[in-house]
Amino acid sequence: MDLLDFVRGPGLQLATIIFFVGLVWRLVHLYLTLKKTDISEARQGGEIGGGLKAIFSRFRHHEPFRERTRNGSIIAYTMHIGLAIVVLGGAPHILFIESFSGLDWTPLPSIVIHVAAALTLAALLTSIGRRMRHPVLHMLSNFDDYFSWLVTVLPVLTGLLAVAHVGARYETLLAVHILSFEVFLIWFPFGKLMHSIIVFGSRYTTGVTFTRRGAKV
Repeated sequence: MDLLDFVRGPGLQLATIIFFVGLVWRLVHLYLTLKKTDISEARQGGEIGGGLKAIFSRFRHHEPFRERTRNGSIIAYTMHIGLAIVVLGGAPHILFIESFSGLDWTPLPSIVIHVAAALTLAALLTSIGRRMRHPVLHMLSNFDDYFSWLVTVLPVLTGLLAVAHVGARYETLLAVHILSFEVFLIWFPFGKLMHSIIVFGSRYTTGVTFTRRGAKV
């Protein structure tokens, strides 16, 4: 069995199992984590209103901080939107999703995917440079931050190389691209990448807490 056969078969199956088991484990752990009972009454429109407001208000920083955080926000939005376009709009990715879910939709033009991937890669490289240069970000960063960045950038980079047929035979580049995606899947539930699953629930919980404490959401 060569590398491409392995990553398409047993490798992908193992990575998928670890991904879903880890995902369930993290979600169950969060659900079972002991929480203090808050008996104060919700204000400012109630719990649901406060929770929903927190979800949407966090898409932008508060006014006093927007000027200083503008560059970071642009990088973050470019990275996240670009990844979404590449993953959900690329024809090979749609075929992959259809193979196990049955869902299918029209892919975006190749040029759109290529531009989105290039912008995503640029944003990822800029973000790591910013993290390493910024004194506060550098001090707060740990292994999780750097490794999560690495397993995110590798599928984007190897995908671009595979499409451009640069660096090796296409079959080898494709195998490396799929392998990098499997490493991403395996790490996802156990690192900070998990934020993409729990972010809205976390924001909602924060909004509910703020309404009970009379804080501005």
